[in-house]
Amino acid sequence: MLLDLAWGEPRHAHPLVLFGRFAAFLERVGYGDSHYKGVMAWCAAVLPWTALACAVSYISVRISPWASFAFNALALYLAVGYRSLGEHARPVARALREHDLPAARRAVSRMVSRDTAALDGERIAAAATESVLENGADAVFGALFWFAVFGAPGAVLYRLANTLDAMWGYRTLHYERFGWAAARIDDVLNFIPARLTAATYALCGDAACAWRCWRGQARNWDSPNAGPVMAAGAGALRVRLGGPAPYHGTMEERPLLGEGEAPSAATIDTALALVRRAVVLWLSVALLWALASAGGRHV
Repeated sequence: MLLDLAWGEPRHAHPLVLFGRFAAFLERVGYGDSHYKGVMAWCAAVLPWTALACAVSYISVRISPWASFAFNALALYLAVGYRSLGEHARPVARALREHDLPAARRAVSRMVSRDTAALDGERIAAAATESVLENGADAVFGALFWFAVFGAPGAVLYRLANTLDAMWGYRTLHYERFGWAAARIDDVLNFIPARLTAATYALCGDAACAWRCWRGQARNWDSPNAGPVMAAGAGALRVRLGGPAPYHGTMEERPLLGEGEAPSAATIDTALALVRRAVVLWLSVALLWALASAGGRHV
């Protein structure tokens, strides 16, 4: 996590970018409008790299504890994207504060898949805030959870599966069957981390409002994992999110999330602060667990 804070994501030849090109190649040569083709493409894209991570992890342990430490640190660094949340969201907030809607639309278009050309300031702020909350779960806490469970191979498996969901997990005619496996596997991998993230947002914000919104609104959201995360996050911030949004030329009706004030540039900053507090809480728990485990071994 310190490497991510210091360096951010690699500017050139990021492994996830290379993996995306590899997945696009597999789609070109192996696409078929069937669940079977999608499952085979997912396995071909993810399993070899996860197996490689397992092999390198095993070898590094045999070499020395320092080699194992270095490999695990590198794998987690490449799997998380905490600093990039701020790097993408802060330009949106800055443009909104300067009342530069064209710049704000360009900046938020790098964060979300919805059509941004006609969004007003409030909808731009809502889109950026939703992205910060949801990607906090996907790009940070999900990777941390699976790293804690299975080490470097767990982080690699999770991040690659999450990337494929972002590429293939759409409910469109093209991906409805081919992308089914990518979407469902990502749902399974995110089930526990998403709810831990939602609980952490509640602990780090307005807990009563977050719990109320999570309990009453999350089930209305299409995604079983994004619903709890975004409802709890909106409640923790006491802001109104969700609602209609333009996708692929049509207006998609989405449930309302949260309660309280309308989103603004300040909301984006408070969402980043919420994720920061949540990261500190997770790392503090991990440190205490490690210290307790080490103390137990010495008893």
